[in-house]
Amino acid sequence: MNAILLEINNGIATITLNRPDKLNAFNREMAFAMQQALDDCKSDTVRCVMITGAGKAFSAGQDLAEVVDPNGPGMDKILSEHYNPIITRIRALEKPVLACINGVAAGAGANIGLCCDIVVATASASFIQAFSKIGLIPDSGGTYFLPRLIGWQKASALCMLGDKVSATEAEQMGMVYKVFPDADFNEAAFAMATSLSQLPTQALAFTKKALNNSMIHSMDQQLQMEDRLQQQASKTEDFKEGVAAFLEKRKPVFRGK
Repeated sequence: MNAILLEINNGIATITLNRPDKLNAFNREMAFAMQQALDDCKSDTVRCVMITGAGKAFSAGQDLAEVVDPNGPGMDKILSEHYNPIITRIRALEKPVLACINGVAAGAGANIGLCCDIVVATASASFIQAFSKIGLIPDSGGTYFLPRLIGWQKASALCMLGDKVSATEAEQMGMVYKVFPDADFNEAAFAMATSLSQLPTQALAFTKKALNNSMIHSMDQQLQMEDRLQQQASKTEDFKEGVAAFLEKRKPVFRGK
């Protein structure tokens, strides 16, 4: 059974974490397969990426059996070769990445979800920074993204106490964009992915680049970056189509060019 499933249809790439018997916990094979799937999503045929989990969980994080295995990769390789490359690929991918949290998202599993551009969740989903429970610190970008999403105080508490956060609580504190009833989740998430896939892909990529850099730039640096990226966006075919559609009072048909 493949640990990662990749399906591409109508511009939407769906990456499914596929170790349901292990609550989609990551091992080395799965981490490398995830990296390859994200690389495959660079294709021009892909205009939006969805990440979700098979079965009842999104991901329980790291498979601890691999951590304690004396013949395993060791913690240094688990971070430098497994998770950090996944996080950097998601943030560098010039497509919108939609995390569809369909169940528990714990540890590295939670942080892979939270590093995505948009996060939606089922009402029954939950998030937990489980690291302190086993004497570790949040990794996979947890200490970077979480304080920026929900603020320093709440992030500190969740990282240190390891409290489980319900999907509703996560939405209220700004950790996720929207929560949908379980029965409606798949349809609602796919509708959002479809909308993203029909938007001007290059403009979304420029937006993502600007947001990435806003975390480290001064205001002046950010204004300069906006200027540069806006100049690039204004030269795309989709910009011309968007303006023409507005003037002609019709719905634009963007082609990602």
